[in-house]
Amino acid sequence: MNRTKDLTKDSMDMLASTSRTFYIPISRLVSGLKEAVASAYLCMRAIDEIEDHPELASDLKVKLLLGVGRILRETEREAQLQALFAPYGDTLPEVTLRLNDWVAICPKSIADTVLQSTAVMSEGMAEWVEKRWAIRTEEDLDRYTYCVAGAVGELLSDLWMWYDGTQTDRVKAVAFGRGLQAVNILSNRMDDSTRGVSFFPEHWGMEEMIQYTRKNLQLADEYIADLKRGPVLNFCSIPLALAHGTLKAITAGKSKLNRAAVLEIVSRVVTGKITL
Repeated sequence: MNRTKDLTKDSMDMLASTSRTFYIPISRLVSGLKEAVASAYLCMRAIDEIEDHPELASDLKVKLLLGVGRILRETEREAQLQALFAPYGDTLPEVTLRLNDWVAICPKSIADTVLQSTAVMSEGMAEWVEKRWAIRTEEDLDRYTYCVAGAVGELLSDLWMWYDGTQTDRVKAVAFGRGLQAVNILSNRMDDSTRGVSFFPEHWGMEEMIQYTRKNLQLADEYIADLKRGPVLNFCSIPLALAHGTLKAITAGKSKLNRAAVLEIVSRVVTGKITL
């Protein structure tokens, strides 16, 4: 029991250090659902750090991502993951090296769903690394944003159903994840370009990507409008409000929200002064 409590605390600490968007809504969830969502987020963050790592060669990224996908489908995972990551202990971030811990905090009755979703995402990321993230058309962009974020929306729908039977529109759930990812693409465009990567389809500029983002965020608004009051709505409202705020800042010529703006938006959502 003490180990579980320690890992839960560690997971919250890791969330605080890796995501200002998701730490607050996850930390406010009720017991059980909190651990499930934290596990899902951190497992996916662990593999995302492999995909985005600035120092790892592409062939090594593919090897690690495919290895994670294979191992997460097996019953004996801990030793295999440790062996997979061991040679890169000085290179990979802590959130990746501790993937076993994030699996361990997930409630047993939903763990297989989280593991399966993470495995599928890891293998999908490996495919995009092999393609060198070649996004030429809007259809390519849809496939990429589904792989890394739309599928997360689907997993969240599975978690909501598991927790209290909440049913959601899965098409809109995909758009929820996709819209948040599109905002990230806009925010990180300059950083991505410095590593030779662009997630903009050919001949797209900011106007087209902003239009794509707004289309998905509109569906995301409809997604949460269908949710009943409670922890699921509370969770979804914060990152969506931050996504809208970030998009507004970007269209005003800024790169992202500052910390003060983030805290103001979160406060207004929590107190009911923002409705989406």
